Amino acid sequence: MAKSGTKQFLSEIFSWWSGNTWGTRLWIKRFGAYVGSDEFGNRYYFDQKHNRRYVTYANGFADASAIPPGWHGWMHHRTDVTPADAKYEPRAWEKAHQPNLTGTAAAYRPDGSLLKKGERPRVSGDYEAWSPE
Repeated sequence: MAKSGTKQFLSEIFSWWSGNTWGTRLWIKRFGAYVGSDEFGNRYYFDQKHNRRYVTYANGFADASAIPPGWHGWMHHRTDVTPADAKYEPRAWEKAHQPNLTGTAAAYRPDGSLLKKGERPRVSGDYEAWSPE
């Protein structure tokens, strides 16, 4: 469901959780230099004056888990070379991105949780419950 024009405009001014605000867009336009994009369409910028790195998410929602491993390293200043410049290849053990489903109907629910039937597995190992005397 699309937001109305006024609601969309106000949301972009005041809310950071649903995407980029107007303030972020203006800041990136003024100080940011485009450095590349990833396979999801996220765009990355660098602000040399303030030594800051920014991402604008392709899906419109601020979801830090949507940043691939190569760009994650660049965003957190672990490397100064962007994955595009370094010809980054993911390692064999790196998994593809999966969105964070917490709070949705598709969230993981182990056996015995309040929202899934079944019984929690018995505790095993060397754990011994404390009981007051």
